[in-house]
Amino acid sequence: MERIFQWVFPPSKDRLKIGFVSLGCPKNLVDSEVMMGQLVARGHELTPQPAEADVIVVNTCSFIHPAKEESIEAILEMAEYKRTGRARRLIVAGCLVERFRDEIRRELPEVDAVLGTNEIEQIVAACEGQEPSRSESLYLYHEGTPRTLATPRHYAYIKIAEGCDHPCAFCVIPQFRGRFRSRHLASVVAEATKLFEQGVREVNLIGQDTTCYGEDLGLKDGLACLLERLAEIETPHRKWIRFLYCYPNRISQRLLDTVASHQALVKYIDLPLQHASARILRRMKRGSSGEQFLRLLERIRRTVPGVAIRTSLIVGFPGETEADFKELCQFVEAAQFDRLGVFGYSDEETSQSYHLDGKVERRTIYHRKRKLMALQRKISRARNRALVGQEHEVLIEGPSAESDLVWQARLPTQAPEIDGVCYIEDPGGSMPQPGQFRRMRISRAYDYDVTGSLVDETPDRPLARGRDLFPILAS
Repeated sequence: MERIFQWVFPPSKDRLKIGFVSLGCPKNLVDSEVMMGQLVARGHELTPQPAEADVIVVNTCSFIHPAKEESIEAILEMAEYKRTGRARRLIVAGCLVERFRDEIRRELPEVDAVLGTNEIEQIVAACEGQEPSRSESLYLYHEGTPRTLATPRHYAYIKIAEGCDHPCAFCVIPQFRGRFRSRHLASVVAEATKLFEQGVREVNLIGQDTTCYGEDLGLKDGLACLLERLAEIETPHRKWIRFLYCYPNRISQRLLDTVASHQALVKYIDLPLQHASARILRRMKRGSSGEQFLRLLERIRRTVPGVAIRTSLIVGFPGETEADFKELCQFVEAAQFDRLGVFGYSDEETSQSYHLDGKVERRTIYHRKRKLMALQRKISRARNRALVGQEHEVLIEGPSAESDLVWQARLPTQAPEIDGVCYIEDPGGSMPQPGQFRRMRISRAYDYDVTGSLVDETPDRPLARGRDLFPILAS
């Protein structure tokens, strides 16, 4: 039974300082924001300093082995603050709990409570010292759920669905996120409207597969309908709307036509294809082939001029031969992706692929990953060089993390946190402000980033200060 809650908390008598470590993907970050929102609604205080926290929450990821290792290291690091600082409780939440609940309880006595992905509504009780009860139900937040955003003020994520019904052999997400379930369209529109009113300039729609949105609610072309409604929201400023995580066989012509016809919908398609060899795709339980993917890419580019296409690929899947890998490299060369991420296969013990024969050696996986990324670097550099001399709208991010003397921005074809950025070498006549839309002339290109100068003299209005953000401890 799916649970949807309206949160009404009485104020807490004992105000706690609570610190968060949020690991993994943006979908996990939204879970952290929901938990933080519940705690703030209860009257507790959030702190970015673990040494000052009475309670520390680690929201974990366990999608692949390196993520599990990072989660365990974060738990042990935060456990030190119980030993040496003021922290009295350590809560572990998220995907790692779903996979290793009993092991965490047994091997990590420093942990006081655990919360699975469908139990995050119990975060207040866990932080206040109560023993959370295990739930077998499925959780889905909505527009009335308290949420404290941890992203910069000018962009935010909206989770439009939870869970997944796809049978991909390498993936363990359905085991701990549950079946696919969509939020109601009106709920998503209401949340987006509220975010835009607070000054957010860019909304990024996320889910395990956004292209399945609305199917469980009986909606035909649900994602296209949602995008149309979001594009029509009246705002006092320009806005960008992006959707991530598309399944290739769910890219309809209606969806592409919708993206092409609304200015607010950025021309960006995130399309994780995973491989190009038809044989490997069958073993992955994905289906299709490189030839079919190329036809799809051609249709996307024909329908949406100027679109940037991002994909992710897996090398070293069980049974992948040198011939399969060569076919994958040829496919990448032909596809000319704007953005590409490569993952080495991770042999997760609860995945279907764990039981397949033909395991590829780790050293071979490492070299194949390096070779494929080297190929993509050349493609990316060439595509960036084609932008030199052009002027494009950018969204100002703020001073670069590398230097306060350098500002950075993003093109609409650069998603936050996962793609490259634009470095501003000359601010022009008006100093940039985070969250502004400006025009930039690109002067230099690198493998993944570009550099240029701001050329507009009349920037859009400054970003409204709708909220003060809590910087999470880790991401």
